[in-house]
Amino acid sequence: MSQPECSSSGNGAGAETERQASEGGAAPTDVTEAAALGSATVADVERDLQVALAKVTENHELYLRAVAEGENIRRRAQDDISKAHKFAVESFAESMVPVIDSLEKALETQGASAEQLREGVQITLRQVRAAFEKNRLTEINPAGQKFDPHRHQAIATVPAGDGVPANQVVAVLQKGWMIADRVLRPALVTVAQG
Repeated sequence: MSQPECSSSGNGAGAETERQASEGGAAPTDVTEAAALGSATVADVERDLQVALAKVTENHELYLRAVAEGENIRRRAQDDISKAHKFAVESFAESMVPVIDSLEKALETQGASAEQLREGVQITLRQVRAAFEKNRLTEINPAGQKFDPHRHQAIATVPAGDGVPANQVVAVLQKGWMIADRVLRPALVTVAQG
């Protein structure tokens, strides 16, 4: 190397960097980095390599743990969903067990009068209604209401009589049922024709 190209560090890197910058060429972003590479020993590079490899190994282990944790979360969520589907009816079943007990007791009773049987049936019906209410199962009984095709099924139409507006439910042939806001079975109705 000739004397003008050398820098004060003695390796010529600073002068070369300045020359590239003045000519518009690509220069390293950090002059000290370029100078450090020029003065680095094999031991320094090996040490830096070992540090970098250790960091890579650590990051790889963290990645594998994160993947395993994600897989465990996914598996637990699938188990929870499976159990929810399997035991979704559990609350309703618990509500219906006393109804079965009442019906079995009624069948075991010998020589009960018609009034006693009627009273037993009414008690059992109250138990069923309580179980339905607890589990958000409600009846659709639209007598005298406006026909709603989302909740009612028209079986027949009849001419609108005096004071009965068109498209109104005249008779309910079979009550409908809803679970929460979802129709389980639409009500079967007769509708006034306009």
